[in-house]
Amino acid sequence: MAEAKKSGEGEQVWTGGCLCGGVRYAIDVHPEPISFCHCSQCRRQHSHVGAYTGLPRAALRLLNDATLTWYASSDQARRGFCARCGAGLFWEALNQSDAAGGPRITVTAGSLDDASGLRVERHIFVDQKGAYYDIGDDGVERRTSRGEVVE
Repeated sequence: MAEAKKSGEGEQVWTGGCLCGGVRYAIDVHPEPISFCHCSQCRRQHSHVGAYTGLPRAALRLLNDATLTWYASSDQARRGFCARCGAGLFWEALNQSDAAGGPRITVTAGSLDDASGLRVERHIFVDQKGAYYDIGDDGVERRTSRGEVVE
């Protein structure tokens, strides 16, 4: 399995992909800290909590997108996944402006070949979490679907 590699300028290139290899990607910037998403859509897509890292859309390079499929999960966002193995890979807000650094995308943390150096920063959509589990006292920030910090 491929691992994060160094680029010619000494910067790390993060790589990842789906289970079957039909989708492979590279990321040219250090991904942001991971967020655990407890929304109902992430729980349905991932069979539990979604784990995502964010980055500028321009920093994501698709090396192989033969089986990449996009699903409009709402009128506000779409999700990218492999049509062959079903692995969830991306979440992207629709209708993003080019202001504030340009469009952004999130990548599933589990699809990275090597997530060394990344840590969980927050739980999001905690007001939508599943009734079947509790979020333990892990010291990580918690936010509701409205962005409010929960103590």
